[in-house]
Amino acid sequence: MVRTYDEAGVSQDEKAAHIAALVAALTYRRKGLGKPLTKIGHFTGLVDFGSHALSLCTDSVGTKVLVAKEMRTWDTIGIDCVAMNVNDMICIGAEPLAFVDYVAIANYDREVARQIGIGLNRGAEMANVSIIGGEIAVVPEIVRELDLAGTCFGVVRKSKIIDGRAIRPGDVIIGLPSTGIHSNGLTLARRVLAENAITIPELIKGTDRSWGEALLEPTAIYVRPVLRAVRRAKVHGMAHMTGGGLRNLVRLKGNVEFRISAPIEPPTVFPALQSLGGIEDREMYGTFNMGMGFAIVCPKEEAHKVLTALEPDVQARIVGEVTKGRGVTLPSKDLAWSSYSGSGS
Repeated sequence: MVRTYDEAGVSQDEKAAHIAALVAALTYRRKGLGKPLTKIGHFTGLVDFGSHALSLCTDSVGTKVLVAKEMRTWDTIGIDCVAMNVNDMICIGAEPLAFVDYVAIANYDREVARQIGIGLNRGAEMANVSIIGGEIAVVPEIVRELDLAGTCFGVVRKSKIIDGRAIRPGDVIIGLPSTGIHSNGLTLARRVLAENAITIPELIKGTDRSWGEALLEPTAIYVRPVLRAVRRAKVHGMAHMTGGGLRNLVRLKGNVEFRISAPIEPPTVFPALQSLGGIEDREMYGTFNMGMGFAIVCPKEEAHKVLTALEPDVQARIVGEVTKGRGVTLPSKDLAWSSYSGSGS
């Protein structure tokens, strides 16, 4: 029985090692206008552009496309494609402006292309970005199904960059609820269902919703409410809770402890998966978002301003605090991680 992301074929340690190997070869840096302002590893990158910084990031939908195929529903994964990028970009305070998509296919299907376009357009509207181009690559010798990815472009005034360096003990952590599994951990989720001989049209036990509907629920797009919050309140850091779960907070600053003392209740899909797969809490909170899709770290006295700015789009709340220490902890589950990569405690 597969009980971990690693056993499902996705090793966080190996992924980190592959990233490190690739990044180690990236030694060239442009100077002057366009020089990099951030190190590789943040949620998005920045380059110098005078009084402003330009931002670029890229991401894909991952194996959520296989759920779309099983459901024969392709008109939502475009939302996920936009969401995975724009949610990363706002982590540094940048406003997403434009987007390009990349679709790799093995076979032609105009109806699938049309539906993907519907989702991309809806995601662009929700994030207030323009899709200005893209690429459809016909590569049957490389992909067997379909791969959907995108790249986002944005901008932020240099004086408004939020990179996590201001985070300090005493700050609070505000959690923004997710809409479900979003676009991470689908490989493990799909394996759990397969090993239990459950097809995605089947209902989740005790609910009137199918597994396919729950897994295909689009990733929440936090752009508009989060940008309102950073304009109206002082924010020290932000994290998009993607692959790695709670460990994403460690990416903001390494010499403090992010203590999640009052976590958001996970949506039904998570405990249902955990029960089916016999998955330990450590794996669940270190792989999935578990109900918190985005986190904002701010001074305690600014929390009310942030929460008010997020309304009515997001019903967020304080989920924890920053303390002296290191890593991220979840006391109610007796869980702790000292770093983003791997499972070290």
